Amino acid sequence: MLLSIFAKAVTDEWGTSYQLTTAGYTALVLCMVVILLAGCAIFGKGKKLTAKQLAFSAMAIALAMVTSMLKVVNMPMGGSVTLFSMLFIVLIGYWYGLGAGLTTAIAYGILQLIIDPYIISFPQMLLDYVFAFGALGLSGIFSKSKHGLIKGYLAGVLGRYFFTFLSGWIFFATYTPEFFNSAVVYSLAYNGAYIGLEALITMILISLPPVNKALGYVKEIAEK
Repeated sequence: MLLSIFAKAVTDEWGTSYQLTTAGYTALVLCMVVILLAGCAIFGKGKKLTAKQLAFSAMAIALAMVTSMLKVVNMPMGGSVTLFSMLFIVLIGYWYGLGAGLTTAIAYGILQLIIDPYIISFPQMLLDYVFAFGALGLSGIFSKSKHGLIKGYLAGVLGRYFFTFLSGWIFFATYTPEFFNSAVVYSLAYNGAYIGLEALITMILISLPPVNKALGYVKEIAEK
C-alpha cells in the first residue's frame, strides 16, 4: 500500500494514529521547498526582489517555528498558547500580499507536520496542518489596507480557528466531555481558548505604539 511507504500505523489507548516514515519526512520537506519556490516564482513575478521575499518568508517560518516551541500554555488534548508564533507568518501576507502569505503559511503548516505530527487520517492532516496553518496567509487580503496588520492578523487567526474547529468537531468528537453534551460546542470552546488567548495577547502587543512603529519600519525594509 502506498500509504505505508510514507506513514506507519500506531495503536495506543487513544486509538490508531500514524507516524511518518523517513520517506514521509523527506517527501514533506521536498513539498515545503517546492511550495516556497513555486510561490515565490508565481506571486513574485514582476517584482524586483523576489529573492528577498523568499529570504524574509524563510526567516518568518524559522521564527514562527522557534516561538511555537515556547509554549505559555500547553493544552491537554493538543494546541497551545505560544510566544506570538502566528504573528510571524501573518507578517508575510501583510508585507507581500495574499499569494505570498498563503504560500508561506502552507509551507509553515507542512513544517509543523514534520516537527510535531499527529495524524489519524489524511483529511484530518489536511485540516489541522495545511488548511489551519495555511489560513494564516489570509492576512494578505489586507496588505494594502489601513490598519492592515490588525485586520490581517484577525483574518488569519479566524481562518485558522475555523479549520481547527472543523477538525475537532469531525475527527475528535469522541473526546468531548459529558458536561459539554455537544462536540460542536466543545470544539468551539477548546480551540477558541488557546487560539483566542494568543490572539488577544498578540493584538495588545502590536497595538502598542513602539511595537507598531518598529513593525512599520521592518515592513519598509521588507518591501524595498
